[in-house]
Amino acid sequence: MTKKKNYSLFDDVCGFVDEAASMMDIHPGLLDQIKQCNSILKFNFPLRNDDGTYEVITGYRIQHSHHKLPVKGGIRYSTHVNEDEVKGLAALMTYKCALVNIPYGGAKGGVRIDPKKYNATQLERITRRYTAELIKKKSIGPALDVPAPDYGTGAREMAWIVDTFEAFNPELINAKGCVTGKPLSQHGIAGRTEATGQGVFFGIREAVSVEEDMAELGLTTGLRGKKVIIQGLGNVGYYSAKYLSEAGAKVVGIAEWNGGIWDEKGIDIEAIKNYQIENKGFKGYPKGLFIVKPSDLLTYPCDILVPAALENQVTAENADKIQAKIIGEAANGPVTQEAERILLEKGVMVIPDMYLNAGGVTVSYFEWLKNLSRVSFGKLEKRYDMEKYRKLMGTIENATGEAFTDEEKDALIKGASERDLVLSGLEETMVTAYHDMNQKRKEKAIKSLRTAGFILALERIRTSYLDLGIFP
Repeated sequence: MTKKKNYSLFDDVCGFVDEAASMMDIHPGLLDQIKQCNSILKFNFPLRNDDGTYEVITGYRIQHSHHKLPVKGGIRYSTHVNEDEVKGLAALMTYKCALVNIPYGGAKGGVRIDPKKYNATQLERITRRYTAELIKKKSIGPALDVPAPDYGTGAREMAWIVDTFEAFNPELINAKGCVTGKPLSQHGIAGRTEATGQGVFFGIREAVSVEEDMAELGLTTGLRGKKVIIQGLGNVGYYSAKYLSEAGAKVVGIAEWNGGIWDEKGIDIEAIKNYQIENKGFKGYPKGLFIVKPSDLLTYPCDILVPAALENQVTAENADKIQAKIIGEAANGPVTQEAERILLEKGVMVIPDMYLNAGGVTVSYFEWLKNLSRVSFGKLEKRYDMEKYRKLMGTIENATGEAFTDEEKDALIKGASERDLVLSGLEETMVTAYHDMNQKRKEKAIKSLRTAGFILALERIRTSYLDLGIFP
């Protein structure tokens, strides 16, 4: 899972934008405005270690588009973090939010460290100092810029961020909305942990439900029996694999950075995840074949390939060897522009990252709304709904003379929990966005769902900029 030298994610994203714009009527000056980053923040700060030594840490926060505020995007901790990568990821966030109709501009942040080499105390110092730098530059806040977890960060880091922000802004009643992906104890939201993987599942499920499209690929509709290979068994890959398996798909391969597993009989996702946690990898797993070079698994036979790790994994060098009929981009930018051209010529369907991994930002949006309203979803109406259903069932029993069983009553007299409402909103978002994108693809008579997605996003961003005008 290494990156090609001299590869530019930002240039790749701009290439996709140019391709979509060539099929639209859009002013070149406006297109340039849309493509460029509105704000690039790079800073260095010192870390004092417990042994008295010092080191200098580099951080970034890039705001790609201010056509809607606040801007939104994760913070990643990785040695690969650099300006171009963060620019590319910020740009993807802009188009992703526009495609799924979430009212944010795009942003991204990063700290150039290997989080595995630091203890919790050091990581807390780094996170709090990074947050303080963002506060000083007015690059964080519920109305300005709302970060979230990304590669190398999670709920713990988001809790440190919100605590630091509140310390600097004690009078701000909506301060909890400065960041999403927080623990539930810090006003996070139920369903956020699995949101991206759940969204990947919803997106792939919708794609394989369209009979006309599946016929072109030589596949039947539905997930049942489809063979799946997952690259990366982190949070996104795990939940994607879990929900796809539960829907009847068969996961036959899983690749991680230090090895992979191939088993045509199907892999038990819970068992292999537990083994991975205990053994830091798949080597020695008693079932299936251990694959020493995990990148090889990308080219093994399957119906659906789900790259859920890093960008730049399917390139011109291996695209012609891909045997999957569908590639679902759970990661950001795993298929390069050149590779996609090869895949489309082969008749492979590529479900683009800008759509497929939008579950995270969608549920982050719900968390932000919860923080602004300062009340949990479902809290006000849950008991009212339960009483309404109870009276309705009583009326039905009286009218028919038949009684419901206790099991039926438990299933039907149920108010929606916060998680129920979050997943319902996520499903609605993913279902609507997929069919909007697919309809645009057919309307333009093109092969690429990604190009269709960019056209749809650009149409919405163009309208927003034109309505805003230019100041002064």
